[in-house]
Amino acid sequence: MDRSWMNAHRISEEYEKGVSVFLQYVKEKSKSVNRTYFCPCVCCVNQIRQDLGNLHDHLFMFGIMRTYTVWTWHREVLDQPTTSRGTNYVDEWMSDHLEDMIRDVANLYDYLINDSEQPLYPSCSNFTRLSATLKLFSLKARNGWTDKSFTELLELLKEMLPENNTLSICTYEAKNILCPMGLEYQKIQACPNDCVLYIKEFASLNRFKKKSDRNTADEGNYGAPAKVMWYFPIIPRFKCMFSVKEDGKNLKWHVVGRKCDNLFRHPADSPQWKKIDETFPEFGANPRNLRLALATDGMNPYGNLSSKHSSWPVMLMIYNISPLLCMKRKCVMLSMTISGPKQPGNDIDVYLKPLIDDLKLLWEEGVEVFDSDVEQNFHLRAMLFCTINDFPAYGNLSSYSVKGHYACPICEENTSYLQLKHGQKTVYTRHRIFLPRNHSYRRLKKAFNGSAEDEVVSKPRNG
Repeated sequence: MDRSWMNAHRISEEYEKGVSVFLQYVKEKSKSVNRTYFCPCVCCVNQIRQDLGNLHDHLFMFGIMRTYTVWTWHREVLDQPTTSRGTNYVDEWMSDHLEDMIRDVANLYDYLINDSEQPLYPSCSNFTRLSATLKLFSLKARNGWTDKSFTELLELLKEMLPENNTLSICTYEAKNILCPMGLEYQKIQACPNDCVLYIKEFASLNRFKKKSDRNTADEGNYGAPAKVMWYFPIIPRFKCMFSVKEDGKNLKWHVVGRKCDNLFRHPADSPQWKKIDETFPEFGANPRNLRLALATDGMNPYGNLSSKHSSWPVMLMIYNISPLLCMKRKCVMLSMTISGPKQPGNDIDVYLKPLIDDLKLLWEEGVEVFDSDVEQNFHLRAMLFCTINDFPAYGNLSSYSVKGHYACPICEENTSYLQLKHGQKTVYTRHRIFLPRNHSYRRLKKAFNGSAEDEVVSKPRNG
């Protein structure tokens, strides 16, 4: 089929005939959802469904994507390329590989649409296969069910529901239903000594536990991975948030809904927030750009005080939204989990690399995201606004020594300390210097250590 009309002028007769041919093809071949179809105009870019009337108008107002020469989003199948004997093998492989990739993407969305339309059982009107799976996974997450218990629940429900029901029979199958929604995770293997993650150029290195004696020469004699980290990509999750109209509106609250009366109610009222707006005016001008807080600490996942196992979850909070929401459980984003049994210590930066790479991309380049609140695409950027952690974790994240005689990150070489004579421990004194200069506690001697404190606190470094 001739596609040259896609490059023609939008007011030409050739373009008008081409649009008619495309709309006829869509009506006959493409699968509709409530009589709507994916719109390939340069604004909707096959991400938004429109009825045929709006689709026709969009193609004339905005134009069609000129790179969309194979209509895979509208059920067109790529033709098998014919190659001569002299064709390079690499070119043949790339052609076939690209075709498979396009088909896979189209099939994922087809599966997702089919699951959202397929009833849970023939006479069910309340739940589809997708909505039932989402509800059950929500219960699993809220109550901390294991995969084993969740599989047993699915098997029981499968027997209780009428015949020919479409409920998944195991956790693995249920997870596969949700993967096209961008809820997947990456299971990254790591060196047990916290040296490196086995990704990119290190992906081929050996990182398994031996099943038997180390002297065995059998190359395939390997067991489970030595150490594993789970990473939950943040960019697809940000895109999902903006795809919900209410969430897209909430993410602009710090500009649209915040009360500005010089009182400190939200991080947006802080001098740090205003300093960033002044230093990077282009970033601050778009209220949809995200400011994130990172929090991490060690935890014992087994709830056993006798165990020293320490796993480290890394959480992200979005400060664009109101104080009523930003610390709610549903708005706190788990970005990765670093497995134990030992804490990563100062090597935590090795594990943070996938997250740092995504944050650098969001800061330096940004990504295209669709905002359902205003129904348009925009260039999303994000920055790490602050971290929330205790003092030992602060030392790990910043690679600063939080022990010894100069442990204070503000005072540094001016840190006031005492070495206990018998316990040989270091204690830190003269904290009253952080009070205002005219505070009465500064002059008290008897109630404290027998001396007044008139020093001026050191100026904090700006990082």
